[in-house]
Amino acid sequence: MNIVVLGAGNVGHSIADLLCRAEHSVTVVDTDSGRVNRINEELDVRAITGSASQSSVLFQAGISTADLCLAVTGSDEVNIVAASMAKAMGAHRAIARVYSPVFRDLSTFDYQRHFKIDRMMSLEHLSALELARGIRGPGSIVVEQFARGELQVQEFIVGQEGKLTSSPVRELGLPSNVRIGTIQREQRMWIASADDQLQIGDKVTVFARPGDMGPIKTLFKMGDGTVRRVVIAGGGETGLHLARMLERETFKVTIIEHDEQRSNLLANLLDRATVIRGDAKGREFLEELRVGTADVFVAATGEDEVNMMLGVEAHDLGAHQVMAIIGKPDYVSVLSRLGIGKAVSQREVMAKQIVGYLNEGVIISRAKLPGGLINILELEIAEDSAVTRSKIMEMGLPERCLIVAIVQQEMVRVPSANDRLNAGDSVIVIVEDDVMGACVGMFMRQS
Repeated sequence: MNIVVLGAGNVGHSIADLLCRAEHSVTVVDTDSGRVNRINEELDVRAITGSASQSSVLFQAGISTADLCLAVTGSDEVNIVAASMAKAMGAHRAIARVYSPVFRDLSTFDYQRHFKIDRMMSLEHLSALELARGIRGPGSIVVEQFARGELQVQEFIVGQEGKLTSSPVRELGLPSNVRIGTIQREQRMWIASADDQLQIGDKVTVFARPGDMGPIKTLFKMGDGTVRRVVIAGGGETGLHLARMLERETFKVTIIEHDEQRSNLLANLLDRATVIRGDAKGREFLEELRVGTADVFVAATGEDEVNMMLGVEAHDLGAHQVMAIIGKPDYVSVLSRLGIGKAVSQREVMAKQIVGYLNEGVIISRAKLPGGLINILELEIAEDSAVTRSKIMEMGLPERCLIVAIVQQEMVRVPSANDRLNAGDSVIVIVEDDVMGACVGMFMRQS
């Protein structure tokens, strides 16, 4: 693929290295000539000096023929403008990295849609998601977000006899805006049909808008009611995202932040989490907070060495599970020997996300559900594609392919059998590996 990376800092350099190793054709743009020279010397890419937000520089970088543009400079505003320009100048897909949560907050303004960008990517939010998976543990909810965060897929376990096990899926009376996607029974996972009947122990993935997920939770046994205590050291964006995710569930969250202004902001942004102002680097302070009795301790400051030190202290004090955010990949391999059970590398999280965007044609992004045989695809509906010619019930999609959501203009919703798809819409589809080609082909332009 032909890929243009805007920004040659740590993130841009890592992305360029990843793509170069995968034998993609890569062009890197940065205003710093020193960074450009370093890229040219170290990687088999083309690097040029210039501003990512200037059309002449984008033209020189070959943006009009780019399959993918990744705007990852140190400025959110530059990334948004540059990705928008890249899309307008002919790039097939454009992604902007943003740090500030306001750019991803749809309640204030939809920057992504307004600037016609395919995706806003936050490394801090992705890192928090990875930490949340580790905290929830095997058999609990796994959360991924698609369609600009307006669609969630959560995994539940059927824990007891009741309504869920007494009727087939079609008779469960689920809300129309909730869709059961897959069922996993023992070692087998399959895409759910209306005739399936659930059994105790089944793992079920459910798709819905975040605000609509609540009613479905009452149908499932969500554990033994035990409240787990999580202490997060560091109130930056990763810590904030993680606290927001966990405080809505059965976790008692405490977040430590040394800066007074940031502490006050966190207190206003969080509903149930406790915000403590203090220096987590002091052992006595950690002892006062009873970190040794915490179920989970997360070191999420902005410094690798501090996170490693805090992780060792928390482990020594007796915290049951210790996690840390690590920026330098070289540190990850040694952390388990220090008592840190899970290390989340922002570079690895970023790499996983970028790989999901390396698609051609109508595929916007892709991911795998646990088990590896079922894909979640975000597909763009092409002009005159087969799926635009009939209602969903009459499309003739492959049997192991299910549309779980439609994104139309500003609305994301779970579809009904009578819905129609229009060119320019996008959909979220789950599909098994061996029928993916046939499924995707129906969304492509027909010659």
